[in-house]
Amino acid sequence: MVETELETPEQVVSRVAVAEAVDLTKVYRRGDEEVRAVDGISFQIEEGEFVAVVGPSGAGKSTLLQLLGGMDTPTSGSLRLGGQELGGMGDGQLTRLRRTFVGFVFQHFGLVPTLTVAENVALPCLFSRRDGRTRVDALIERVGLSARRSHRPSQLSGGEMQRVAIARALVNEPRLLLADEPTGNLDSRTSDRILDLLRELNREGLTVVVVTHNESLASSADRRITLRDGRIATE
Repeated sequence: MVETELETPEQVVSRVAVAEAVDLTKVYRRGDEEVRAVDGISFQIEEGEFVAVVGPSGAGKSTLLQLLGGMDTPTSGSLRLGGQELGGMGDGQLTRLRRTFVGFVFQHFGLVPTLTVAENVALPCLFSRRDGRTRVDALIERVGLSARRSHRPSQLSGGEMQRVAIARALVNEPRLLLADEPTGNLDSRTSDRILDLLRELNREGLTVVVVTHNESLASSADRRITLRDGRIATE
């Protein structure tokens, strides 16, 4: 009889998809109208992938990203992050998952205007009650803003603000980075710098999912999920 070795917890985690959706659906109501923003889609995102979510405006891209980040709940279907089913989670559990598992980057940066660069990057640490001073310093240096750490958002360029937003998204060491049009408000040269940073983070093992209309960014991804009318389209 051949004995099989038990897998370590690390090996088990490595086999679990970062995100897995089965028949995922999100329905909104506008008066008497029913809008199926996400309409019965199934997909899997593996650890270390770089995935671009593309499609025309109104296709359901941002809704899908909100579902993946636990910022919204599905109407039906199954969604698992790191092997955990989101459907049965309460608000407290979802909040903890967002703080520890997912990092968010938004098109309009989402920085607090009265806080400095360092304070904005450190903000998630306050909510998670961890001392992140060393990591904050390392991330500010990583995104090339050490000389701007005491500046406020109004004193930064668009590209600098987006780099602050990326550093803030990484401060709690998430397994999944979600970015909604991260280059949407930036010129092409600045967009290329943000793309280079996302590529570098992905090469180091971070799973990255971006919603984008930027063809250069979409072409850099390992694969695309194309949405049309809330469904995955074959290209």
